[in-house]
Amino acid sequence: MTSNPLNPSNGDDTPKDPLTEMLQNLMGGKGMENFDPAELAKAAGLPNDPNLLAQMFSQVQAMMSAPSEGPVNWTLAHDNARRVAAASSDPSVTSQQSRDVDEALRLAELWLDPVTDLPATGLIGRAWSRAEWVEATLPTWKRLTEPVANSIANALSSAMTEQMPEEMKSMMGGASSMLQNMGGAIFGMQLGQAIGALSADVVSSTDIGVPLADLEMALLPANVAAFGEGLSLAENDILLFLAVREAAHARLFVQVPWLRGHLLGAIEAYARGIHIDTSRIEELARDLDPSNPEGIQEALSQGVFMPQRTPAQEQALEKLETALALVEGWVDELTAAATEQVLPSAGALRETVRRRRATGGPAEHAFASLVGLELRPRRLRDAATLWATLKEERGIDGRDAIWQHPDLLPTAQDLDDPKGFSGRRKLAEASDSEVDDALQKLLNGGFDAAPAAGAERESSAGGQSEDGTGKDDGGDGLPDEGQAGQPKG
Repeated sequence: MTSNPLNPSNGDDTPKDPLTEMLQNLMGGKGMENFDPAELAKAAGLPNDPNLLAQMFSQVQAMMSAPSEGPVNWTLAHDNARRVAAASSDPSVTSQQSRDVDEALRLAELWLDPVTDLPATGLIGRAWSRAEWVEATLPTWKRLTEPVANSIANALSSAMTEQMPEEMKSMMGGASSMLQNMGGAIFGMQLGQAIGALSADVVSSTDIGVPLADLEMALLPANVAAFGEGLSLAENDILLFLAVREAAHARLFVQVPWLRGHLLGAIEAYARGIHIDTSRIEELARDLDPSNPEGIQEALSQGVFMPQRTPAQEQALEKLETALALVEGWVDELTAAATEQVLPSAGALRETVRRRRATGGPAEHAFASLVGLELRPRRLRDAATLWATLKEERGIDGRDAIWQHPDLLPTAQDLDDPKGFSGRRKLAEASDSEVDDALQKLLNGGFDAAPAAGAERESSAGGQSEDGTGKDDGGDGLPDEGQAGQPKG
């Protein structure tokens, strides 16, 4: 880097754009004083593999010099997710694994039939590698994270521009487009890193409780095997138990078509309400120390850009967490009912999955820090208790009928007091019934007929009209024909 940052030279006394030179040196791998691509990778939490870094920064350099499709570089996110998924062992699915998964999911459907009123899906069971999971789920990840991603990318770009000295702003020249794309590239790399890491943790397409791949029923054999390590349980039992959970999720989301949009819409609504703490970004941009990548990584991993939630955000989060808990609680209850008589290890596996879903893994925590949202059913046990109570009170049909409409779903109050749900629902249903009866009576003219009937009773009882004269005016306010203007006799 030149000694005078405001008047750099490329070696032939020709002035060169300082920001362009800085970014090109950084992304081209030439290095800078106390800063090189390996340190940037360390700051971003990426693996320090020279070959991997060379490929990655070559791609970033090309992308940052080209027009971006939007505030976030989704191509970079996709490629980085694939790269991270393949960084550890990600063998292709064998034909035997495909058969095992298909047979397990078929058997799971048979076991579920007696314990739910929702019919089977007819979906073909899939066996996915981690890379295939990334490909199948990335469109949904994009939908879920785009509101936050756009906010972060725009905030980063604005902060970098505002922190730049005025004299340098006038000299930006061809680096302006690179600056506009930097925020999107940084977030794309971080998001790809998080999704790629998640691909090594999840065991199915619905493992986090959200249908990331629409109309799919799939397991990841490599991750199922990793899940079973150290449990001292039969591998086939583990596969079948996880297959039942996946089949139950798929049955719920396929047979309750509004549910997927309801969940994803709730997540999107929450994400749109997040406002990035630009003051923290400006502080980071002002105090950025290239020689301390650990500080950058710590700031990103702890979600320092996310401000405190507003009351509206807290309400949105409670609604989302309740919906996630209801889905996971229903699946938990059905899986237990379907496996308790056929799998000796069902009880132990149920508790293992419950704890795993309640605590989340490192990849889930990294993703939560990045986008400000944890997709974990904190109240899974309460929801499972509620569904078990409803089965006792209403039977299987009555329990599953709750999924007919979103307005019927239990609330957070119902999770607090599962046994009081039916009583509260009866009061609400009785109130609605009274309103419906009154409306029907109004439409049928029942309220208009009441005064007429009363007037008829008065007439038959005393023969008196409303004015007390006893004369019949025919109901039209006029004397009877033959009386008006006619002399007596």
